[in-house]
Amino acid sequence: MTEVLPHPATGQPFASPVPPGTGWPGDPATAETPAATSAAGVRRLATELLDGEAASTEAALGELDARVSVCRACPRLVRWREDVAEHKRASYAAEPYWGRPIPGWGPADARIMIVGLAPAAQGGNRTGRIFTGDRSGDWLFASLHRVGLAAQATSVDAADGQALRDTRMVATVRCAPPQNRPTPQERATCSSWLDAELDLLAGTVRVAVTLGAVGWAATLSAFGGAGWEVPRPRPRFGHGAEVLLPGSAERGRHDVLLLGSYHPSQHNTFTGRLTGAMLDEVLGRAKQEAATMPR
Repeated sequence: MTEVLPHPATGQPFASPVPPGTGWPGDPATAETPAATSAAGVRRLATELLDGEAASTEAALGELDARVSVCRACPRLVRWREDVAEHKRASYAAEPYWGRPIPGWGPADARIMIVGLAPAAQGGNRTGRIFTGDRSGDWLFASLHRVGLAAQATSVDAADGQALRDTRMVATVRCAPPQNRPTPQERATCSSWLDAELDLLAGTVRVAVTLGAVGWAATLSAFGGAGWEVPRPRPRFGHGAEVLLPGSAERGRHDVLLLGSYHPSQHNTFTGRLTGAMLDEVLGRAKQEAATMPR
């Protein structure tokens, strides 16, 4: 029988993984939310939202988040994320683990989109919120707060009161992968969620910040497929790299500035490859550019 443990902030008891619709802070899903079980299912459940009659972009994004959060399309990732949730790290043994895919997070009219690789096994896979509860997230949220894009300098769980300002976070792969390495097939399967999310954000997004080379490549592909002009040959990733992606008036796309940053992984931060000042510079530029670009 699955052990039931109290949420560290609310005290409400949950099983690990957390069943949808049982009251976890920020859970967008219900017990009736449809779950994809294949790549074709991901494409169908993602794209039908773009053709539907949702009352607003916010409502459509909310339903997309719900569908992301119950996805079971990649068997290897499902096994791994749930195994981590059931066999917890000793330091978190008294907590329930989310153990499900991580949806995007942030306002539906955000002008800045931050794209990462995948949630951490003991971070987002535990807390249920992207970049929350791990060392990479500590660095990212501290920088976001310093430049004015986050309400708090820390993000420890989904009930901590943290809020993003004019910024939405997404991941190219929504489940924690073994050794932090999703396969090409898993990245391809998950790309339909990113494509749909970008389509829904297209009316307001003005700057995209990618954390790492994988996020850079996935973001270029998503923007290219959604109607933006991507230079040929494709621009190379690098910290501080900048590329203007011209929009399409016919498709209602404004120009978007793409910015690259090294990922705030422990390897990059411990070795000094990425410093707080370097991350602040990229995120500060994102904020500055988003403020000057037309809505």
